[in-house]
Amino acid sequence: MRLSRFFIDAPLSLGQHELPETQAHYIGRVLRHAVGDAVQLFDGSGQEFLGELIEVGKKNVRVELREEVAGQALSPLHIHLGQGLSRGERMDWAIQKATELGANEITPIVSERCEVRLKGEREDKRLEHWRQVAISACEQCGRSVLPLIHPPLLLAQWLEHCQAELKLVLHPVAEPLTSHAKPQSLAFLIGPEGGLSDAEVAQAQGKGFHAARLGPRVLRTETAPVVALSVAQQLWGDF
Repeated sequence: MRLSRFFIDAPLSLGQHELPETQAHYIGRVLRHAVGDAVQLFDGSGQEFLGELIEVGKKNVRVELREEVAGQALSPLHIHLGQGLSRGERMDWAIQKATELGANEITPIVSERCEVRLKGEREDKRLEHWRQVAISACEQCGRSVLPLIHPPLLLAQWLEHCQAELKLVLHPVAEPLTSHAKPQSLAFLIGPEGGLSDAEVAQAQGKGFHAARLGPRVLRTETAPVVALSVAQQLWGDF
């Protein structure tokens, strides 16, 4: 039986802990765990804790953490994904899969053909939603450190501040990824549903980005990060 694994948004240590209300409800009322069930908790620090539920009530869940274990090692390749902002489930999918594939940072990018505009409270809610998507992905895939999800940025702002040893913008007419030497850090720029304009690709190249392609077919905005990160991890990371 697979050990249930949960992220706790607070520092953990050995001993007894009362879990936050949200996790307590999910563990006790949704998953229907009982006293004596084993759990594994992590707080994003890179360490994991094994323990046992010692109290499961309608509103309260307490756990005793008895063993500290090393978390999943990070990939040697640091990846910052600049993902064109897309609608609803497409963006959720991109963030979920980028998390599973080891992206360290994710920035939603607002570009010329982007159909989504977020401001104020709506942006804050979407940012928190994306963080929860990433947390769920970490719980599922065994990852011990959450990716950093930045607030949406205009393309020009991201290009100005993005730092990486190798910076790539995906483009259907370009050199393949295999033409580049192994980097320690990588930035990927992927366009929205309508793609990046030629002017935006040129703008990225003016900031040190190299155009790169993944193959002969044009991929959807939510498919491109899955393929790009998989290939990068195979070439230079921990696959």
